[in-house]
Amino acid sequence: MELRQLEYFYAVCQELHFTKAAEKVGITQPSLSQQIKLLEHEIGTPLFDRIGKKIDLTESGKLLLKYTRNIFSEIEQAKTSINELNGLQRGTLSIGTVLTVENYLIPPALLDFHRLYPAIKISVFGLRTGDIKKHLLENQLDFGIVFLPMKGEELETISLYTEEMAFAVPVGHPLEKERILGLEALQTTPSILLPENYFIRQLINKACKDFGFVPEPVFEITTMESLINMVIEGAGITILPKPYLEYLSHSGLKIIPISHSNLSREIGIVYRKDKYLSAAAHIFIKNLKDMSLHLNNRATESTD
Repeated sequence: MELRQLEYFYAVCQELHFTKAAEKVGITQPSLSQQIKLLEHEIGTPLFDRIGKKIDLTESGKLLLKYTRNIFSEIEQAKTSINELNGLQRGTLSIGTVLTVENYLIPPALLDFHRLYPAIKISVFGLRTGDIKKHLLENQLDFGIVFLPMKGEELETISLYTEEMAFAVPVGHPLEKERILGLEALQTTPSILLPENYFIRQLINKACKDFGFVPEPVFEITTMESLINMVIEGAGITILPKPYLEYLSHSGLKIIPISHSNLSREIGIVYRKDKYLSAAAHIFIKNLKDMSLHLNNRATESTD
């Protein structure tokens, strides 16, 4: 039994007319009839009832049609999978990410992906959450890594992990020996924070209001590296995502947990519902999920 014979058989099943089926597959009607007879001979039973000019499937023909559909479906899936695999030999991937995540989550994911698929060009843009949403809707990004929830009927989200906040205190600071600090430390100690139009700062302000005050930092800095350097130099303390601070692993910083606070944010992936995600995108997202599982496990261990 040859695949070509099954193609001819399938065409006759669709048309229930030998001449029309022959035209569909691009051969003559006698050649098509001969191929069907060879197929019936190989199977050992008639596949069609021929009543005058009309034909219909026999019970054996109906059974073979069922398996033929499955065969062609599997072939199509194989072609798709192979095309996807070939697609990993070339192409591009465009990702938008919030700034802190760009520092500690993206680099290892990029390295792992590049080792396996060096021909894929990946562009990562550190952006604010609102800009990521805007670029997604304008089809300028394949997907984004953002703070959840993100609303939008056109968008689909995948939760990755919950990111806890922590104090960063310079080594040698009077608070360095503390095992845990309350948010009130921002009221009594000079601090350096992100500006108020940043999500982290808004989160901090909201939590501080619950304690009856609004933080008044001595400096507001938009660049994470500059902010951290100011803290290391002793200009003040700050609050930033704990995974980011752990990633820095700077000997001039002491990371101190925050007491009695719900200062955390959910990190997730967002993409357009109607956008086709390539094999490269799916694999990169899987890498991010795997790394997020490690972050979640590490966060759980640190609270035990």
